[in-house]
Amino acid sequence: MNPLLLMGVVLGYFVLLLLVAWATSRHASNETFFIGNKSSNWMLVAFGMVGTSLSGVTFISVPGAVGHDGFAYFQLVLGNLIGFWVVAFVLLPLYYRHQLTSIYHYLGKRLGVSAYKTGATFFIVSRTLGATARLYLVVNILQGIILDRLGVPFWLTSVVILLMILLYTYEGGVKTIVWTDTLQTTCMLGGLVICAWFLLDRMNLGVTQSLVHMDAHGLSALLVTDPNSKLFFVKQVVAGIFITVAMTGLDQEMMQKNISVKTLADSQKNMVTLSVVFTAVVLLFLFLGGLLSLFTAQTGMPETGDKIFAAVVLGHLPQAVQIIFVIALISALFPSADGAITALTSSFCIDLLGLQQRSDWDEARKKRARHQVHLGFAALFLLLVMGFKWVDDPSMIGLILKLAAYTYGPLLGLFAFGILTQKRVRGAWVPWVCLGAPALCFVLDSNQQRLFGSYQIGLELLLLNGVLTFGGLWLASLNSLQPEPTQVPVRTNPPDACISRRV
Repeated sequence: MNPLLLMGVVLGYFVLLLLVAWATSRHASNETFFIGNKSSNWMLVAFGMVGTSLSGVTFISVPGAVGHDGFAYFQLVLGNLIGFWVVAFVLLPLYYRHQLTSIYHYLGKRLGVSAYKTGATFFIVSRTLGATARLYLVVNILQGIILDRLGVPFWLTSVVILLMILLYTYEGGVKTIVWTDTLQTTCMLGGLVICAWFLLDRMNLGVTQSLVHMDAHGLSALLVTDPNSKLFFVKQVVAGIFITVAMTGLDQEMMQKNISVKTLADSQKNMVTLSVVFTAVVLLFLFLGGLLSLFTAQTGMPETGDKIFAAVVLGHLPQAVQIIFVIALISALFPSADGAITALTSSFCIDLLGLQQRSDWDEARKKRARHQVHLGFAALFLLLVMGFKWVDDPSMIGLILKLAAYTYGPLLGLFAFGILTQKRVRGAWVPWVCLGAPALCFVLDSNQQRLFGSYQIGLELLLLNGVLTFGGLWLASLNSLQPEPTQVPVRTNPPDACISRRV
């Protein structure tokens, strides 16, 4: 396919995003950037969050994993479904009750300044690593199918894409992202359905026939019953629950969009709707992965894993479908990257700089500081994307989930301790506990064959990390004779942002 045509499509799509950003960011303030003035429509937030939850990694890696693991990934999704409901009916009421702009303010109110700063820092590290890994995956594919043929170096591709994201998130923040994510989720899912339709046509199969063929080739296997396997269904379901609670409910990027909805009831509708749509969409991705494996077996193509989707579409499907694939791929890229930069900027400004509490700064000065932080994170993203290019891991979804297990585990332990106990902790101990738990998990993970024999630790590493953090905080608990830790001053939203219903 002509790379200049593809480049034109990419630029046209970007112009559309800029138009949406211009329409939604006029007269934007810091309040607009951080929480969308608490006026986001819950249906738009729910649909747009599908794209953010899936990202380019799901678009590429989940279909690619079917050839090796069958439909076993759906075990994790069943846990995700439960986790979304936990977020909706346990965490969201907590956040709305405290009227939070940053969810880590809860840790400050409950456990003190040290817990607040530690939680925010772990989020920043977690989301930065995860978002840049996702960004690298899609940039690398765009580089291979378009830019290499035009002689454009990888670093320049990364710079241009980050500049694009900066341009349409710079002013509007959350308010803009709610609308752009809706557009991008529509394009991504449309591309998925169209690619699946053409693959069925090329193989002269109907949906039912294709499922029969997948079963015959062992591609539709769902449950893994070997307790020693990393894919054992109990491990996967439990891990799915806690991955969603940690990576959605304890993640400022995801919750920033939820708390931009005016009322708790609407925010809960958003989360429940997201859980159902997310489950259905992942099933479609797995179905597409089965089709891709059947097609490569039929045509004798050698590609497997993350490379299979792009290789089949760009090598065997019509040019119009190739264009749709590229648009869908870009649509999978931007929701995870734009939301991450916005949320990281918000968390750094609110949680670490205390920007919203600076009464000695006027709005213009606060806005300049926010812009500088925004640009700083874009530069950091560029450096980390280049680092992932150097590492070049063959399956990014496994790498991202492993990073999440190490970095979200302390957040899971901190929030669990705050919600499930009434204890206080010695503030000076909190950072050491939150660093020690993932360090111990790393030792166990690195030596698991020697320590556990044939048993393989998989995604339950996140839960183990959270439990170790919880236990460490318990040991650091203050007794009733000691003074409570100094609490961080928490900024609440204006009175008109109060919820109209409590659950």
